[in-house]
Amino acid sequence: MPKTDKRIALVTGANKGIGNEVARELARRGLSVLLGARDAALGEAAAAALQALGLEVRFIEIDLGRPSTLTAAAQRIDAEFGRLDVLVNNAGISDARDAAPSAANVEAVRRIFDTNFFGTLAVTQAMLPLLRRSPAGRIVNVSSGLGSLAMNSDPQWKYASYRLLGYNASKAALNMLTVQLAAELRETGLKVNAVDPGFTATDLNHHRGTQTLAEGAAAALQYAMIGSDGASGGFFSADAPLAW
Repeated sequence: MPKTDKRIALVTGANKGIGNEVARELARRGLSVLLGARDAALGEAAAAALQALGLEVRFIEIDLGRPSTLTAAAQRIDAEFGRLDVLVNNAGISDARDAAPSAANVEAVRRIFDTNFFGTLAVTQAMLPLLRRSPAGRIVNVSSGLGSLAMNSDPQWKYASYRLLGYNASKAALNMLTVQLAAELRETGLKVNAVDPGFTATDLNHHRGTQTLAEGAAAALQYAMIGSDGASGGFFSADAPLAW
């Protein structure tokens, strides 16, 4: 039996940036948050900083490139809580060798996919049995407008020049995971959505983004907390549905 009545959330890639902001805000909303990070020292320090604010946040090792950490994390969550209520798949990478299709380094594209798509798929599969035990499970995949085929096809789109084959295609694949998983879980209480945080200032873009972390976390928070009448299988910004 679960040892707490609080909802349990796992946020991957949460030692900094948007993930850290999502972890902070979920904890402020009364959830017990597991702060996923691949570096134990950084993860422990990030969790301690949030604990100092009086928030219920604990570090858990989640390295999308090491399947053993995903298995161990699922076993720990099972032993401590017996379920998982919210999974925010935030962890993701870029690579300086990524570029337009004619110039993209193939190994860089493969590396990006290994984390952004295959790693996210692996952690989702590891956590799905726990999420199925929740009365209101929520999966939020942090995608990007750069993963939208519709927007990439529009030469007038303000980010049309961002032709990064590996990153953009990995987020498009993440969107497909969202659609298919939501359809698979349609008859359950689980809801699965993809969100675009917008161009947020983070390490990923060398802090060139124009949004604050609070603005970047807004969509993930919104769909992590949606009610039973909320959407599933969609792609959203904080303000509106987005075209696939």
